[in-house]
Amino acid sequence: MSETLTRYEKKIAAVLAGIFSLRMMGLFMIMPVMAVYGDQLAGVSPLWIGIIIGAYGLTQALLQIPMGLLSDKIGRRPVILLGLSLFALGSVTAGMAEDVYWVAVGRFLQGTGAIASAVLALASDLTREQQRSKVMAIIGMSIGLSFAAAMVVGPLLAERFGLSGIFYLTAVFAVLGMLLVYFQVPDSVSRGSNRDAIPVPAQLKQLVKHPQLAKLNLGVFVLHMLLTCLFVAIPGLLVNAGFAANSHWMLYFPALLASFVLMAPLLIWAVKSNKELTVFKLAIILLAVAMLVVYFSQQILIGLFAALIVFFVAFNYLEANLPAWVSRIAPAGQKGSAMGMFSSCQFAGAFAGGMIGGTVLQLSSVNGLLLFCALVCLPWLWLANNLILPVRTKPKVVSVAVASHQIAEDMAQALTQIKGIEEAVVIVEEQLAYLKVLPKQLDEQALDSYLNQHAKQN
Repeated sequence: MSETLTRYEKKIAAVLAGIFSLRMMGLFMIMPVMAVYGDQLAGVSPLWIGIIIGAYGLTQALLQIPMGLLSDKIGRRPVILLGLSLFALGSVTAGMAEDVYWVAVGRFLQGTGAIASAVLALASDLTREQQRSKVMAIIGMSIGLSFAAAMVVGPLLAERFGLSGIFYLTAVFAVLGMLLVYFQVPDSVSRGSNRDAIPVPAQLKQLVKHPQLAKLNLGVFVLHMLLTCLFVAIPGLLVNAGFAANSHWMLYFPALLASFVLMAPLLIWAVKSNKELTVFKLAIILLAVAMLVVYFSQQILIGLFAALIVFFVAFNYLEANLPAWVSRIAPAGQKGSAMGMFSSCQFAGAFAGGMIGGTVLQLSSVNGLLLFCALVCLPWLWLANNLILPVRTKPKVVSVAVASHQIAEDMAQALTQIKGIEEAVVIVEEQLAYLKVLPKQLDEQALDSYLNQHAKQN
């Protein structure tokens, strides 16, 4: 069996990453420009600017899990096409709007195109289990790249075509995504539930009570709340510091580039030195420091630039690690449910950041917002002290032959006795065993022998 992606898997990864990044870039482009160019809209206020920036997060959070479950029933492609159609409709609605109310409606509609779960499930359907993590990583990287591109393209487009131009281009992106799905994604895909990709409703209540996952879900909520709050405030501060709105990309792009350069060795060192939790807490502190630097440097361009670098170093580190840690901590066979809840909290944080940022800015001041953002990092840091990361495992799914739930429980217990298997869950309805394994320690021969023996017995 090949240890690298096949040409087919590379194509699937590229196509799905393209679909994901086109949609995310459309959502992100409004962030660096709304606070500056939104004053052209009737009824504008700091509160409405915040609502528009974060509005997509509410509908994304509410529909992320239901859309994934729907893809189990009617297929991945129909759900993805439906989501992209809603996204295009929202984009056109916002583009045609002349007041903040209809722009907000458009942004809410954009968020109804919650296709993340369906796209990841499709990636799971179309790739081999042992190569799936690579495909997921490629899709994940596309989100970071789309964010960086949005920081550059958004201000340039807004200067030339205004806010409506950005929304219309976003609608074009949605149509391009639909064409990719229609012409490049295979028709015959699995519609069965894959517990590593799609949430299972019965598991959600149990996972809410999981203490370690709850800390990570709260963490990603706060992280994206801070990101949205920052972009409610920072574009206006840059203009006040004498930096023309159409040149903001000249600050965002170098800051993002510098943050990636600084973050990569930090990420590698944390893993090699087994200091992941230490750097995790350091990143939270850096978020607070960045907000305080902005607070004290509102009229100093170099200070704002330094604050953006510090913020993006911390943000990118946490954005890369939080989902990976959810995957590690999630019980065997519950990764899809855990990631569904995590994504919902992520988008809910974006909405909360828009609401909070706009409200505080309207009722108080930029200073009040920045101090709030710095202070909210303290309870997050306190919770991080009690976070426990398990050993690094990889998911493995194997076919089994089980006739009853009691046999499944006995098999799960027996599988955990095999060297290198940390957890095992056997699902009678699916005739599958979901394992969390230590790859270098796994006794493949013993696992194959046990499965073959049990198959003969049944």
